[in-house]
Amino acid sequence: MGKYFVLSTFIFMTACGGRVTGDVGKACMKADRSAASSQLCSCVQSAANQTLSGSEQRRAATFFENPQMAQDARQSDARSTEAFWTRYKRFSATATQMCR
Repeated sequence: MGKYFVLSTFIFMTACGGRVTGDVGKACMKADRSAASSQLCSCVQSAANQTLSGSEQRRAATFFENPQMAQDARQSDARSTEAFWTRYKRFSATATQMCR
């Protein structure tokens, strides 16, 4: 379920436009997924800028390379990780809506 959630966040998005910057945008491009484009990854980064702090963006960027980390965060009982996961879900929903 966690891997599906992370992957679906990025698969169902389409282009928004712009140059790729930021940790999430760069990780999106580096992940080498077939749906990835500079426009899509820039849009995803814009959503991250609106919903996640800088440190949260760095953490979310690691999910592109290692989806298991997302699964671990989703299942964590630590309060700080639960709070991060709530914000991550908001990022995911925002990115999905913005980048269609």
